[in-house]
Amino acid sequence: MYYRYRQHCRYFLFIALVLLPIASQAAIYRYINSNGRLVLTDTPKHGGYIRLIKTDRGWVPETRYTFDPANKQAFSPYIRRAAKKHRVPYHLLHAVIRAESAYNSHAVSHAGAQGLMQLMPATAQRFGVKDPFNPSENINGGSRYLSYLIKLFKGDYKLALAAYNAGENAVIRYGNRIPPYKETQNYVRKVLKFYKLSGSS
Repeated sequence: MYYRYRQHCRYFLFIALVLLPIASQAAIYRYINSNGRLVLTDTPKHGGYIRLIKTDRGWVPETRYTFDPANKQAFSPYIRRAAKKHRVPYHLLHAVIRAESAYNSHAVSHAGAQGLMQLMPATAQRFGVKDPFNPSENINGGSRYLSYLIKLFKGDYKLALAAYNAGENAVIRYGNRIPPYKETQNYVRKVLKFYKLSGSS
């Protein structure tokens, strides 16, 4: 089954390279039916279809997690502790976590980011996180990283968030401005929206 799925993935990549540029304005969805056959369409017939988004790495599945208020409450003590320790606004950390994983501590993105604050393995190692799926460790490491970015960009939350999403080198490369990546621009707006809704303090 796994081999057959890999064959479908290769076929999908071929289709993506040849056909999707023609329909670049349309939303594309994928579905693996009960026979293991890959279905691509711009008109999904049910909730089992996964929307594909165009990124710098090509067309990849859109990652979505369901917001869980119970998890928000459960992880709040860790967030408060990390916010105080690393001098990052408490509600900003909540906004980042909601945007990144919707408080799902087992979240893994298509790019390999892990845990509540969606740390890439290299970032986790850089900031001393041994187990990215441990809520306390993940929040502490992600908060430390965000604190570093806020200082790097002289308190500019927009640039710090852009760097959290796209990497600090990308922000620097574009002259200390938000990179012209749709994903990053949407991410900054999303986090700031959550931040404003949660109290901005």
